[in-house]
Parts: sequence; structure tokens; C-alpha cells
Amino acid sequence: MLRRKTIQRLAVILLWSTALLAAPCSADQPAIAEPLQRCDVTWSTPSKDSLGSMPIGNGDIGLNVWVEEGGDLLFYLAKTDAWSENARLLKLGRVRVKLSPNPLVKGQPFRQRLRLGSGEILIEAGAGQEAVSLRVWVDANHPVAHVDVESKSPADVQASLEMWRTARRELKGKERFSAYGLMDSPAPVFVEPDRIVDSPKDRVVWYHRNERSIWADNLKHQALGDLAHSAQDPLLRRTFGGAICGSGMLRASPTSLKTAQPVRQCRISVYADTGQTDSAGGWLKRLDELVDRIEGMDAQQLLAAHRRWWTDFWNRSWIYVDGDAQAEAVTRGYALQRFINACAGRGAMPIKFNGSIFTADAVVQGQRFDADYRNWGGPYWFQNTRLPYWSMLAAGDFDLMLPLWRMYSDTLPLAKVRTQRYYKHDGAFWPETMYFWGTYVNDNYGWNRQGKPDGLTDNRYIRYHWEGGIELVAMMLDHYAFTRDEPFLRGTLLPVASEVVTFYDRHYSRDEQGRIGLSPAQSLETYWDSVNPVPEIAGLRSILPRLLGLPADRATPEQRQQWQRLLKELPPLPTRHVQGQTMLGFADKPGPKHNAENPELYAIFPFRLYGLGKPDLELGLRSFEHRVHKGTGGWQQDSIQAALLGLRDEAGRMVAANFSRKNPECRFPAFWGPNFDWTPDQDHGCVAMIALQQMLLQADGGKIRVLPAWPARWNAAFKLHAPRGTVVEVEYRDGRLLRCEVTPRERAKDVVNEIPGAK
Repeated sequence: MLRRKTIQRLAVILLWSTALLAAPCSADQPAIAEPLQRCDVTWSTPSKDSLGSMPIGNGDIGLNVWVEEGGDLLFYLAKTDAWSENARLLKLGRVRVKLSPNPLVKGQPFRQRLRLGSGEILIEAGAGQEAVSLRVWVDANHPVAHVDVESKSPADVQASLEMWRTARRELKGKERFSAYGLMDSPAPVFVEPDRIVDSPKDRVVWYHRNERSIWADNLKHQALGDLAHSAQDPLLRRTFGGAICGSGMLRASPTSLKTAQPVRQCRISVYADTGQTDSAGGWLKRLDELVDRIEGMDAQQLLAAHRRWWTDFWNRSWIYVDGDAQAEAVTRGYALQRFINACAGRGAMPIKFNGSIFTADAVVQGQRFDADYRNWGGPYWFQNTRLPYWSMLAAGDFDLMLPLWRMYSDTLPLAKVRTQRYYKHDGAFWPETMYFWGTYVNDNYGWNRQGKPDGLTDNRYIRYHWEGGIELVAMMLDHYAFTRDEPFLRGTLLPVASEVVTFYDRHYSRDEQGRIGLSPAQSLETYWDSVNPVPEIAGLRSILPRLLGLPADRATPEQRQQWQRLLKELPPLPTRHVQGQTMLGFADKPGPKHNAENPELYAIFPFRLYGLGKPDLELGLRSFEHRVHKGTGGWQQDSIQAALLGLRDEAGRMVAANFSRKNPECRFPAFWGPNFDWTPDQDHGCVAMIALQQMLLQADGGKIRVLPAWPARWNAAFKLHAPRGTVVEVEYRDGRLLRCEVTPRERAKDVVNEIPGAK
């Protein structure tokens, strides 16, 4: 009997991709593979407030959805490019849906379910003739969110916009931290109000328009003011907002719509748009055209196309683990974090590590702030931003990586000018902490510049922290290795790589032996005033051979000569001695310690010089064992490094710990944090994703290592991507490798089976 159940369960997994592709998607119940359905999130009671919300999104527009105990459906509406005049990423607004009579109240039958497979939230309440269902979804192909209401008995339906930015207000005290970059400004920081439009149609229309901007002053403060004359201010006249429409609904007030009479069916549509226009009227015309175009489309076809997008997304890759309760938590955590990545990964801007577009009402040391609040504000930290993107390679989510490439490609011209101006040589560097247009944030650059050279930051944590440019190139090289995307290679990778390498070539002097000396420098944020830090040396030793390994005609002879020369001029990786054993050091001369990173382990991840199948694995293992800071959670990468070293049980323990630990104040199981960042912390879940992928599949140097760091106690079924357009599907159960399929077939010869005794 037990064996029969095992076979039946395995058959479900074996038929996963077939079921997804072949099963019909009806309007009422989309076909979803059973293993993924088990990852759905279901609640049987309403929530107290927005900390009990579920996320849903289409890659650019995101909702936090919850039902209050009083019976109303609410959601926050967010967008990846809703940047205020102060470069804070704001919510667009909050929408409340009210039914009368209302079966959603506390004590009535209630079910709220996030259906991952179809990208929708289904809410069911009441019984018999009082039963009602609401489907909430954000169209995967259009900038609109829908609430589809179905009621057994006719009901009045009302949709209202709720605003909190209603008057000019100064940010003070702890709340000013959410305007990081202006936190230490000598001038006050003001939040500007939104505006309601007296629309002639049965719509609720509102917007926020930036009539001022910090951009020009930011450039001027950093000795780049003349650039403002040749570039467009990315904040000024940026307008974002939306429109609420409803089938059979009339405007009851400037901020609400209501059905003309009780109905059994109703669709509420909330449109969102961002644009820079010469006038508010221009933006409103653009919004009207958007609404009219989509309102004219067939509603059922839109839903079907939306579900097809999610079906295709989940069919790209998957990981299902079983064997114990921890394994189930790992499976769900991986699926939920990948879902959150997809909900925010296709917008105009990269994913914000500190909350993404799913921040909720904030509680900070007993004080409550609105949902615009996020620790560390609007800037991007590369060390934090990168982690969601490393997780996308093995998942095959290459389209979700485009916003990151776009941001750095767009800011390359400014980075080159800044390098010339500050350091009088060619090349480009990016600050560790920057606004999306590429400059330092003034809080880190320093507000008082008297007597200080241009470019020297007051913030010592990031003063010489430029390693991110090297890691960006490493990630781009992986993207090209996986996709073989020639336009990306020529238009993005090579221009960025050439300028990053040139920066390191020109910026540092050589000693008598002709070796480059990286000083002044620092080893990440942790060791200031270091000489020859490991991350930079490991990074250059990683990317230079890979650049030289590109097809010879992709780079100029001058570029290849530079890469070959610089590789020869690099110093060896620093080492240190602990208990008579040699291991990787922090730098040749580590400076004072100020943070809690393990920079020596960057030679393992992200730069993969040490690990399974690499020279001197024992050196990597010793370095990991004697790391100064041991832990997991947030941006800590110990679990990834353990997986790359083949430490099965240690990697599994840390991945399980990450996927089992969320913010206790939040109801949704994948709202991790706040850790070092904010909630939901995107680093925490994505580090665990990367580690889990590396436990199952490592593809580097031409070899494909299957289950290289997999704990014996867990079973697994997965489909993951590898370089050269390769896809690997595996089933492993009870210590046996049952199936390993490789596409294209010629790559099967590169597979290395890492399970002891497996056949």
C-alpha cells in the first residue's frame, strides 16, 4: 500500500509539465499542477490590518490584499516607478471594496486563497444565498488590477479610493529614515499631496505629480551640475496615479463608485500609470486612452491570457522537496519567493531589496507610519539589490533581469563622466549606494563639502566600495552564458565590462614587479583602509578569463590585450593562518573592522574560484569553517557558499532555517524580515533560493553537477536551467536518482552525478 502511494505521488511529479501544458484553463478553475497547489496560501479568517495582507502583482504593479474583520476588502496599490520628488518609492493609494449585504464579516464562513498557478487571490465568504466570491488579480499583460465580484443574491457594491497624502507634510523623527539620502539634509523634507480629478466620466481618477525634484541639486552637490543641462530630470513632472472603473457603477463621490442597483456580478478595474508629461492634462489624456483601450477588450480573454502567462512562468522551472516538515517549508518558501520576484520583476525599475512594492503599514519601535515608509528609503545598495537577480538565472527568469541591466546601462554615461571628473582617468565605477540615476545619495556623499575633494565620501562604509561593478559583470557573463543573447552581449555586457575593467586598470599603481596594488581600498563594508582586498582580486580573477573566453570577434584586439595584461598584473589572493592552517584572508593588509561580512568567501560566491570541481577545495572548506561571522538570514550568504562547497547538511539546515523564518508581525509566510533591511526582505528569501538551486545543480566550467550538495533525508523533483541554453529535469527519491533529462541531449555527456552510490 505504501509503495503504491509513493508511485502515485511520483507520477504526479513526473506529469507536472505535461499537466501544465495540456490541461485546459477554464474561466472558473485554471489547471494547476498539484505540487504547486500545495504551496498556495489559504486563510480561514479575515485580517486585522495590512500586516495581514497577501501580495499579488504583474511584474510592475503590486497589491497588498486583505479583508478586514469588519468585512471590507482592501488593497494597497504600488508600482515599481512611482518615485516622488524626494526619490521615495510611494504607494499609489489604497482601495476599499464594500458589499451590502456583507457576508465577509468576522464569524461568517470565510476563505482567502492565493492561487500561485494562476496569479490570483480568491476570497469566498458566506453560505447559501448569502455566498459571495471575489477574484483579485493584476493582469499579467496590461497595467490594470481587477476585482471580480460574484454574489448568489443581488448586492450593492462600492469601491472607494482612500488617500493619506492629502496635504503637505514634513517628515520628522524616525519617519525621516524612509527618505534616506535626505535624512541629514539641513533643509526640511516634505511629502507633497495627491490630487483628485473631477472626471466627467464614471471613474475615480487621482495622481501624484512632482512639481519639484532633488535631482539637479543632487548632481550639483556632487560636482556634476553641468550634466543637468544635457539630461532629463527623471523626477520632475513624473506623474503617477490611476483610475477606478466598474461595470454598472456610477460615481457616488469624487473618491467612490457604487453600483446603480444591486447586482450579482461586477468587475472593478483599477488602472495604474506613470509618465513624465509637460502638464497634468497630458498625463490625464494618456490615462484616459489607456483605460478606454483596455476597457474595450474582452474580459474573459484577458483573464485567459493572464493565466497563460502564469502557466508559462511556472513551467520554466520548479523545485519540489519532500521528506519532512522542513522540506515542505523549503518547497513553499522557494515557490512564494519566486512568485514575489515575478510580481515585481518586470517593471521600469529593479526590485527594491527593502520591501519590494509590498511594504505595508509600518511599526517602528512602537511608532506607526503609513505604507510609504521603508527603512533605507529609495536608493539601491548593490550588495542587496543583486541577490534577487542571482536567483533568476537557474530559474530561467531571464526577462525579470532586464530592469537591472537597464538601470546600469542607462547610468553608464554618468559613471564614465564621474570617473573622469573625480579621478582624471577613463573607466567607470558605481557607488555601492546610489539613486536609480546613478549618483551617490547625499547622506553618504556628505552634506558639508568644505575642504574635501570631489568624490571622497563622508560615509566610510562605502568610500572605496566599488566591487559591485565587477560582480555586475560576473552576473552579466552568466546571463550571456545561459541565454547566448548576442544583442545583450554587444549592447550591454561588453560596454559595461570594458569600462569596469578600465577603471581598475587605470585607477591603481603598480609595484616594482609590475603588480597592481589596490589601495586605497576596502574589503566590502567590513574592513576599511585595506590593501588588496579579496573581493576585488577574486572578482577580477573570475571575470577576466571569462571575458577572454568570449568569441574572439566580440571584443577589439585592444580590449583583449588589456584583459590579458591586467590578469597577469593581479596580485595573488591574500591568505591568513589560523591554528597553523592556511586559508583565504580578508586582504593583504586588512584595515579596521566595522561590519559583519565575510569578504574572503567572495572567492567562493559570487566569484566561484573555489568549490566543487575547482582547484584546492580544501582551502575553500577551511576558509568557510573558520569564517568570522557565522549565520544565516537577510543578506548573509553562508548557505550559498556551503552549497558550492558541497556541505550538504549545513546548506540544508540554513536553507530550511531561512524558509521557516518570517516577520512575526506579518501574516503572509514569505514576508521575511526585517533582518538588516525591511519587510518583506527580498535578500532573505532570495539567498535561500540561490542556495537551494546550488544544492541541486551546479553548472560551471562546462560540467553539470547534479545534486552536488543534497541532504540524504530529502527527496527532490526539479527543473532548472544551466549555461548554453540547457535545461535539466531530475527526480531523486529515497537515495536513488530516478530520472535525469537534459535538453539539449548533447549536454547529457557533461552531467556529473554527485549522489554517492547513485546509478
